[in-house]
Parts: sequence; structure tokens; C-alpha cells
Amino acid sequence: MRKITTSAYTPTEFTIENISDTVAKISAWPFEIGYGITLAHPLRRLLYTSTVGYAPTAIHIDGISHEFDSMRGMFEDIALFILNLKKLRFKIKNDSDKEIVEFSFKGPKEIYGKDLNNDQVEVVNADAYLATINEDTDLKFTLIIEKGIGYVPSEEIKEFLNDPKFIALDAFFTPVREATYDIEKVLFEDNPDYEKVVLTITTDGQITPNEAFQNALEAMYKQLSVFDKITNVRSIIKNQATSNELENTKLLQNITDLNLSARSYNCLEKAGVVYIGELALMSVNELAGLKNLGKKSLDEIKNIMESIGFPVGTSKLSDNRDILSKKITELKAQNEG
Repeated sequence: MRKITTSAYTPTEFTIENISDTVAKISAWPFEIGYGITLAHPLRRLLYTSTVGYAPTAIHIDGISHEFDSMRGMFEDIALFILNLKKLRFKIKNDSDKEIVEFSFKGPKEIYGKDLNNDQVEVVNADAYLATINEDTDLKFTLIIEKGIGYVPSEEIKEFLNDPKFIALDAFFTPVREATYDIEKVLFEDNPDYEKVVLTITTDGQITPNEAFQNALEAMYKQLSVFDKITNVRSIIKNQATSNELENTKLLQNITDLNLSARSYNCLEKAGVVYIGELALMSVNELAGLKNLGKKSLDEIKNIMESIGFPVGTSKLSDNRDILSKKITELKAQNEG
């Protein structure tokens, strides 16, 4: 029987299952009936449209004046070469939003994505084919690689090119290959009508699925923040963050619930770490600094904490750090008493 309430139940459970480096399942529950799709559908759209990636936006090839030209000694014509180039997935190695990168190849040679790796950029799909050149051929080209979101056609990029020798390219920045969701029924407080949202995210390797999910969440919060000017919802939600809410998370559970290896568990126990929340409050450097904690144990703890939705050094606790810390201190005092 459904109870009479004055607000929808706030979900408390959240897990991340990292299937591979590029695929993850993210689950959250329990939602009131109908709330699952209300959340999942816009998140799916934002994963495609608001996730930051990298793409070549323009190219200059020595001796070539336009994209329908051809080059002596190269098997591919320029149009096919550019098409192969668009299939390469780049990553800028520093924090720059834009890099201008020069490449030079001498034949005979088959050129693949891995051949374009250098100090400035990395090609994620290293085995992707680009071109074949003959022994008497020198292929020199310059790429402009930029960070962005969504899709930008070459006609729009052309308007911002300052150098007429460059050919503008269609830029497909989105690193999310696929984003799907399932709404499952879940039993909660003897009510079988609550919902569980399971998002499956696949990326191309430029970023991890977890980073893509974080991008989507940040985009959603920023878009909704316009209404905060008149409703002050964010302040209300922040003020409602109490220790009672933390009771419903994994943060106040004992570290035994993490099913760590004996070596990792013993190290944490000797360091006086009792609750999962203590790990979430630590930075990676603080955790690594625990006595006798080796790299294998460090990686194990980091992976498990990430899988339950509270990575070590997480920023998710920004509003609740003091509340959580105080609660853990109280619980430890009670146990010692």
C-alpha cells in the first residue's frame, strides 16, 4: 500500500560497474515510480551532446590546395585520406584546448594512428589505418586539433580559420559511442513499484565512461541552475544535508563490507580506519601515505571505492564533508565507550 507523503523519496544507492576501460554500467535506486525515466532520458541526451572530446578541425597538406585533390605517390586521394583521418580519435596530452601539430612521413610506408603519437597528442585507436605512400613520396601535413562538445560542421569552422591554406573539417567531438538505459523494478520497503536506473555508457577511449557521466551531470546542473535565481533550490537542498541522510549511504558502513583482501583490510585496520566514509574523505596521497599500504592494495581500494560511487578524494562530498567527519567521530567515540 502506498503511503501518503509530501515529497518523492530521494534515492540513496549508487554503484559503478566498470566492465572495461571504455564500458561501464552506472546504477541508482530506489526511485519513485516514473522518476527513473524522468532522470535517465535527459542524462542520455546530455551524454551525447555535452561530453567533452577532441577532434581535428582543420588540415593543411603540403602541395594540396583543396579536399578533392590527389597526391602523387599516395594510394588514397585527399578525400579518402581526410575520411580516414576523421576516424582517428585524438587526445591532447596537456590541458590545452587547441594544438597545432605537424607530421612528416617518408615512403614507402603504411601509416596508422600510432604513427601520429607525439609529445602533443595521442591517438586512442592506434591501429586505425590512415594512408599508404610510395618510396619516392614525402607526406607532410599540419593538423589543428581542438577540444569541444557535440558536432560542428566544416562550414562553421571555416568562418574561424585565419589561415586560408587550411582545409576545414567536420568535427565530431563526442567521445560517447553509445549511451543506453534500462528501468528495472526494485523492491523497497515492501513496495515492488520502485525503480532502478541502469545506464550503460560506452566511450571511444578519449575519456572513461565515468568521466563522460560526470560531464553529463555537470551539464545538467548548470542548465538547471538558471532557475535557482528565483527558487533558491540549491540552497534549500544544501541546508537539508544532515547526518540522517548519510545514514542511508554506504559511507557509515564498516570497511568489512568492502570485501577487501586480507592485506588491504589489515593495513586499514592498523591505521585506525573503520568506516567507508573515512576512505572517501581521504585524498589519494593521504591513502597512499598509510604505513605498509602497497601499490596493489592502493589500487584495490581505489577501484572498489569508485565502484560504489565514492572514489577516494571524491568531490561529491563537498557539501557534506564536515557532517560526515563529525558523524564518524561520534560513532568511533561511541564504540570506544
